Amino acid sequence: MKIYNSSTAPNPRRVRVFLAEKGITVPLEEVDIVKAANRTPEFKQKNPLGTVPVLELDDGTHIAESVAICRYFEALHPQPPLMGTGAKEQALVEMWNRRMELYLFLPVTDAFRHQHEFFKGRITQVPAYGEVQRANAEQSFKWLDQVLSDRFFIAGDDFSIADITALCAVDFARVSKIRIQPEQKHLARWYAAVSSRSSAKA
Repeated sequence: MKIYNSSTAPNPRRVRVFLAEKGITVPLEEVDIVKAANRTPEFKQKNPLGTVPVLELDDGTHIAESVAICRYFEALHPQPPLMGTGAKEQALVEMWNRRMELYLFLPVTDAFRHQHEFFKGRITQVPAYGEVQRANAEQSFKWLDQVLSDRFFIAGDDFSIADITALCAVDFARVSKIRIQPEQKHLARWYAAVSSRSSAKA
């Protein structure tokens, strides 16, 4: 078993933080995305979309998509639970993680993809769309600050995969100069708490 990883990309980091919270060690094989090693025919046999991370099981199965990989390890190692316990809690964690993906992680990523030199020639960039997504990300920071006014973690009282997704999004946003604002006290409190966890360094 191993994970095809990129140390600088936010999605592989989501998996690394998840595994660190679980206390699970999985060998990592670095994929040089700067040199487009993830776009080679060999790598696309593992994941036709050419994205990382990819979990390779001992039987040759390849599992891509960060949440799918996390779900695999949650089933094998349910403690500590990072996707909720019981039907209600699991649904709430899923809801909040999906919101973090759609309304925070995605606009942050789009702002980078459509405005940064790294993706020039790799995708069809639409800088104006990147600017719209930058504004959407900034609005999501404001919204998340309000959400966190009545809870310690994003999905409630317990740290979950939703916090991991949001942490990675907030950190990655700094590349595009999107940052927590001084008036966003609740978001800043949450960020200080989650970024100080040892898993955040994974």
